[in-house]
Order: sequence, then C-alpha cells, then structure tokens
Amino acid sequence: VQLQASGGGLAQAGDSLRLSCAASGGTFSRYAMGWFRQAPGKEREFVSFISWGTGRTYYADSVKGRFAISRDNAKNTAYLQMNSLKPEDTAVYYCAAGSRGTAYSGSYYYTGEGSYDYWGQGTLVTVSS
Repeated sequence: VQLQASGGGLAQAGDSLRLSCAASGGTFSRYAMGWFRQAPGKEREFVSFISWGTGRTYYADSVKGRFAISRDNAKNTAYLQMNSLKPEDTAVYYCAAGSRGTAYSGSYYYTGEGSYDYWGQGTLVTVSS
C-alpha cells in the first residue's frame, strides 16, 4: 500500500486545514487509518485513528474536540479535519495504514506506531500565532 499525504500548509491560529491521505495498491477498506505528527525536536506522536469496518474514531487528548478523522473507502482516502488550530499543532503530519490493533476492553486500538504497516511521506503544517 502506498500512501500520499497532502493538504498541509501555513495557517494562523484559529484557522482550519484538512489533510488528505490517498491510498493505492491495496485493500484500503481493510486497514485502520491513523494520523501521527512530529514537531521540531520532538518524537512522533499519535493524533487520531479510524478503524476499518465500523469506522470507530479515537483522538489524542491534545486534539480532541478540534480535529476530526474520517475516511471514504470509495475514494481510498482518509482525512483529518483540523479546526481551531494552535501554534503547538505545528508539525509534520504522517498518515499510516494499520492492521495490528491492540485489544482493550473489547475493541482494538491503533495508537502505537507498531500497529501500522504502511506510512505516507508526511505533510508540513505550520501554525502561526
């Protein structure tokens, strides 16, 4: 599976951006899709995932209520709608496709990098104050 992330750019605090992750070469609908980000000088961190099948979503506390992940299986594309952007959202954003969720309380979670099989190249989001 090849993943191509796009939609990054320069935004001001409070603005919105929508990232896209286009997949090719595999059965997109059978993978959970996740977004991670890496800020300058920091380790890559989990942002959000959407499961395959039910489309259950999950967010890091830092973006909960501001970001929304979605997927369109007909277009083989996942999205990350980012609202109320903050300067601390500045990072390179990576999308990933995963099949190795961690079971917890009857559901599978894809919050760790080890859950993912394929990664996109990243798209830079810069938020100015």
